[in-house]
Amino acid sequence: MLKKFFILCSGADHVLLDSCAPGEQNKYAGIGATVFFTALMAFIASGYALYTVFDSIPMAIGFGFVWGLLIFNLDRFIVSTIKKRDNFLDEFLQALPRLILAVIIAVVISKPLELKIFEKEIDRVLLEQKNDLTLANQNQIADQFTPAVAALDTEIENLKSEVVTKETEVNALYDIYITEAEGTSGTGKLGKGPVYKEKREKHDAALAELQQLKQTNSEKIAALELEKASLASDYETRVSETQPIIDNFDGLMARIDALETLPWLPSFFIFLLFLAIETTPIFAKLISPKGEYDLKLADAEGELKSWTTQKANQRKNLIDADNVINDKVYGDLTEEDELYNYKKKMARDLMQKQQDAFYKRQSKLL
Repeated sequence: MLKKFFILCSGADHVLLDSCAPGEQNKYAGIGATVFFTALMAFIASGYALYTVFDSIPMAIGFGFVWGLLIFNLDRFIVSTIKKRDNFLDEFLQALPRLILAVIIAVVISKPLELKIFEKEIDRVLLEQKNDLTLANQNQIADQFTPAVAALDTEIENLKSEVVTKETEVNALYDIYITEAEGTSGTGKLGKGPVYKEKREKHDAALAELQQLKQTNSEKIAALELEKASLASDYETRVSETQPIIDNFDGLMARIDALETLPWLPSFFIFLLFLAIETTPIFAKLISPKGEYDLKLADAEGELKSWTTQKANQRKNLIDADNVINDKVYGDLTEEDELYNYKKKMARDLMQKQQDAFYKRQSKLL
C-alpha cells in the first residue's frame, strides 16, 4: 500500500509500472518518497514561517498545508516530465529549468527551518538590536524635549543668579554700615552716627528687596520645576507608547536579517541539505540508465504517435479523394441539358419577380 502511494507521488504511470520488474518499481517508489518528504518538510517550514507572521496556529497549519500541496505538485510535475533520451546533454538541458526551480524551492523551504534551528541565537541578536533601538528611541525622543528643558534650566539659573547678585549687594551694604560703625571706613568715626544710620537704612531696604526677590523667584522657580516635571512625564509617556513597537520587533523579516548576521557556514550547509533533497529525484532520473519503464513508456508514446500520424494521413487522403470526386461530379453535371434548362427557367422566374417588385415600388414613389 505504501509502495503504491509513493509510486503515485512519483508521477509515474502505475498501470505501465505494474508490468515492470520489482526493481524498477522500487526505483520510482524511492523517487516518490523523496517527493513526498520534501513536500512534508515544506509544510513544516512554511507553517513555522507563517506562525511567526500571523501568530496563529490554525492559520499557520492551513496556509502551510496549501503550500505543502503546492510544492508536492511542483515536484511531482518536475519528476514526471523528465524523459530519458539517448543523449545526456539533451536530458540535462531538458532538466535545467526544473533544476533552477528546485533551487528556488530549496531556498524557500530551508530558510524558515534555519530560523527555527537557530532560534536561540536569533533571539540573542534581536535582544541586542532591541536594546540598541530602545536607547536610540529614548535619545531621539529626548532630543525633542531637550531644547524646552534647556530653556527652563536657563531661566531657573537666571532667577537664582538674580538672588545671588542681590545677596552679594546686601552683604556689601552690610559690611559698609558695620565698618562705618567700627570707624574702619567711611567717615572713620567710631559709633552710630547719622552716616551709619543712612547706610543701615540703605542696607535694610536692600535686605527687604532681597526677601521679596527670594519669595518671587522661588515661586517662579517652582512653576518652572513643574513645567520640567510635566516635560519629564511627557517624555516617559512617549517612551512607554513607542516601546511596544520595539518589543514587537521580532517578525519574519527581522529574524531573517538577524540570521544574516550569524556565521554563514551552518546556514549554507542546511541549504545544501535541502537542495540535495529537492534535486535528488531529478538527478536520479538523469543519471539512471534507461529502464524497463522508460522503454515501455517510449514504446507506448511511439505507438500513440504513429497511430495519430496514421489517422491524420487517412483524413488528409479522404479529403483529397472527396475533392477529386466532387470535381468530377460537378464537371459531369455541367454537360446535362436537363439541368441547364431547369436552371434557366428558374432564373427567368426570378428576374420576372424582381422586375415586378421594382415596378410596384417605383409606382408608389410617383
